[in-house]
Amino acid sequence: MRRLIALLAGQSGGLLNYNRLSSDLNLPASTVRNYVSLLEVVYLIRLIPAWSANATTRAIATPKLIFQDSGLASHLTTGITNDAKVGGLVETFVLGELARQLTWSQVRARLHHYRDRDGHEVDAVLEDTAGRVVAIEVKAAETVRTDDFRSLRVLQNRLGDRFHAGFVLYCGNQQLPFGNGLSCLPISALWTTSD
Repeated sequence: MRRLIALLAGQSGGLLNYNRLSSDLNLPASTVRNYVSLLEVVYLIRLIPAWSANATTRAIATPKLIFQDSGLASHLTTGITNDAKVGGLVETFVLGELARQLTWSQVRARLHHYRDRDGHEVDAVLEDTAGRVVAIEVKAAETVRTDDFRSLRVLQNRLGDRFHAGFVLYCGNQQLPFGNGLSCLPISALWTTSD
């Protein structure tokens, strides 16, 4: 179980791959699934379901894994230093914060992630009961480039009027527009208000 938890911490913010975990642990995939379910029940991890709609039939249905406590995930991966780890932990933090805020939000929405077979990925897809979508990409960088909105634009084009807004949350401190319904926000916008 300790090895599984450490492996899951290293994958936090990424797609959950039961077969790879099964191979790494030399355990049957069914056992790994049962252990992962148990860790989800005790609120150590959260599985973010994949999102798809008729307009996005190329979607991949694999859930994304995050640790409920990004600090614990960081501690469990001490000694591993690379951009993927940092990016996964920042994404874990943001997705965890979004999940918590959805519990008290006046707008009822569900949290998903999106990835398609063409390599377009959106870290968070919030869909309300009316079918409107807010899409969020998370970047562990202090600057934002136009290319950071590529997957958001693809999803926006596929959904049309259902696409309400798209945001890149990043480690910088400016709020900037990036075209029709798209803008970047500092991650701190999740808990602060601005003019």
